[in-house]
Order: sequence, then structure tokens, then C-alpha cells
Amino acid sequence: MRKKPKVSNVKNIATTKLFNIQSMDVEFSNGNRRQYERLKPDGDGAVLVVPMLDDDQVLMIYEYSGGTDRYELALTKGKIDAGESPFEAANRELIEEIGYGAKKLSFIKTVTIAPGYQSNFTHIILAQDLYKDSAEGDEPEPLEVVSRRLSDLEDLVYQQDLTEARSIAALYMAKNIIKNQ
Repeated sequence: MRKKPKVSNVKNIATTKLFNIQSMDVEFSNGNRRQYERLKPDGDGAVLVVPMLDDDQVLMIYEYSGGTDRYELALTKGKIDAGESPFEAANRELIEEIGYGAKKLSFIKTVTIAPGYQSNFTHIILAQDLYKDSAEGDEPEPLEVVSRRLSDLEDLVYQQDLTEARSIAALYMAKNIIKNQ
């Protein structure tokens, strides 16, 4: 049976605009002790949105990604601002990034990225019944919005420019949900 280890001596060892790097002492139920480091972002997590024009067409974006130093095809995403719910953040990000809002927002799942050393939580939201709307966001340049088909998902996920695992997982989950609606 799993018994959660005791965590102590949590402290920030470095801070950036996006993350706190923390060290923490961990003692396991068998007496073993380790020191862990983790990335701990400020705030209430992020959203990743699957915006559907209809039951097959999903709107995606090409956005420059500093980590890979190239333009990546991905779904709309962003940080949840203070006081926002995941649904409010999802709709705001849609309006800012792709020029659409959604009348119907559905929670799919909360996922993590590399939970061994990151404490980021991303809430995946399905957006349907879209309407045109726009607002200025925080992107440094206009994003290229493209339509892709969920019916072509098996080919889409092997494209060289679609590498973001959260987007790939979200597309599969959304396709399954839409199929069963």
C-alpha cells in the first residue's frame, strides 16, 4: 500500500518570471531520504483548449516556441489569471489567440507534464459552438490559425511540427468525446 512520504524543508533556490525552483527534503515510509528539486509555477495552472468549428474541424495555431526554437503546431493554451476559473481562462485564451469565443465549454481532464520535477497542472477544455470575437492578448506576434480534421488525427499526430504532448493527448480525448456525444 502506498504511503505518501513526509516532505519538509521546502525552499525556493531560484526564481524566474515563470517558475520558482524549489528544493525539498523527502522521507519515505521505509526511512529512505532524498532531496528533490522541482519547478513550481506561480498561479492556478493553465488551460489547453480544443476549439471545434464542427464535429470534425479543430482550430489550431502555429506559435513560436522558445524551448524548441521553432514554430510548433498546437492547441490554444495559456495561464489561468488570478480570480479566473479554468472555463473563463479558456474562453479568454480562445478570443485572444484564435478570434473565437465558445458558447459551450466542457472539462475533459487535468494533466501534468513531467510530474517527477514539475508541478504544472493543465486543464483540458473542449470548446464547441464557437462565435467570432477578438481581444488583444499577450502574444508578441499574430498567431497563424489553421483548421485540421479530427478524422485525419492518425496522420496529424505524426507531422513534424506537432510535437506538444498535451495537444496530442487532448486531440485524442476530444475525438473520443465528440464521437460519443
